[in-house]
Amino acid sequence: MKRGRLVAAWRGLDARVTAAQAKIGEQARAVDRRVPKAEQFKGGAHGERVTARVGSLLGLAFLICFVTGLLSHLIQHPPEWFFWPSRPVWLYRVTQGAHVLSGIAAIPLLLAKLWSVYPKLFERPLVRSAPHAVERLSILVLSGAAFFELSSGLLNVAQNYPWNFYFPQVHYAVAWVAIGSILVHVAVKLPVIRRALTRERAPAQRPGPGLSRRGFLATTGIATGVAVLATAGATVPALRSVSGLSWRSDKGTQKLPVNRTAVAAQVTRAAQDPGWRLSVATPAGTRQFTLAELRALPQTTVDLPIACVEGWSQIATWRGISFPELLHAAGSEPGVDVRVSSLEKTGLYGVSVLPGEHTADPLTLLALELNDEVLNLDHGYPCRVIAPSRPGVLQTKWVAKLEVL
Repeated sequence: MKRGRLVAAWRGLDARVTAAQAKIGEQARAVDRRVPKAEQFKGGAHGERVTARVGSLLGLAFLICFVTGLLSHLIQHPPEWFFWPSRPVWLYRVTQGAHVLSGIAAIPLLLAKLWSVYPKLFERPLVRSAPHAVERLSILVLSGAAFFELSSGLLNVAQNYPWNFYFPQVHYAVAWVAIGSILVHVAVKLPVIRRALTRERAPAQRPGPGLSRRGFLATTGIATGVAVLATAGATVPALRSVSGLSWRSDKGTQKLPVNRTAVAAQVTRAAQDPGWRLSVATPAGTRQFTLAELRALPQTTVDLPIACVEGWSQIATWRGISFPELLHAAGSEPGVDVRVSSLEKTGLYGVSVLPGEHTADPLTLLALELNDEVLNLDHGYPCRVIAPSRPGVLQTKWVAKLEVL
């Protein structure tokens, strides 16, 4: 009796397992039928030559973006060996503008590259060999890092931060991941890239559905050009009239944008205090200057661009005391590193260091006026630093103290 029950139970279990296997198999076949097949993509957008050409442009855009971003990072966090010149005055404006614009250009190029290899993402088997596994992994890491870098960079340009991490640090770290995965991917695909870019023109074939190869490349080029042109006005003044998305530019008080207001920095009361003094500490001692005493010193007027890490830049007329003149008045010599401290106590950039290259340059000012007006409170009243070829975040506003290092 017991044996009969066990046999019946076993047969029932076997039947349920068999039914489950059949159902899983049917679902797998249904999924497989929905998975795109390579033969479905016969248009000109999916050939090796297209992928190699778009990939080469994308690689160039990422390389420019990486190198210029690395420069910006080194300027803000300089190691002992790093040197950044104060001339030409527009140098940082160009490098950071190139950083943002190459990132903008990379967006349509990345989408075009992914579309060109779209059928290969569903090839079976998933892994055929060790090199194939490395290639797949590099694509996964590259795609994730690239999307993160481009999307977070775009949000940074818009000054929209829907995250809790410190953007510059994470953006910089992921940039190394992205460039490393690009190098691995290129190394693995080098034979394919060489073949695609150097082989002779193939015999004419019947075109597949969709855009031709030339049509796809032309469309990608136009989309990239439109994206760059639409935003280039933020850093290229001549293009502002045709750049619909040229953020910031000359919009703002005193014809200059404001990234951080005095209210946000919580310096309104301290900056307007009649008892405010600028403290200048040198090896010879500490001297304090009233605003009237600073205005009594020889004044210098210069036209300098202020360039922000978000990509916008704008030339303005600044008037104030040159750092060589100020250091002489305080009993020090130009060409020394100077720590600049702001009245702002809570911000990440309340303290900056001006290297000797800049303190020796007569174009580096402790500015008191902007565009022929006394500095607006949001632009750094009572005084601020403006130096040639420096990121805007290091052009410290609401200066309270200078220390010779």
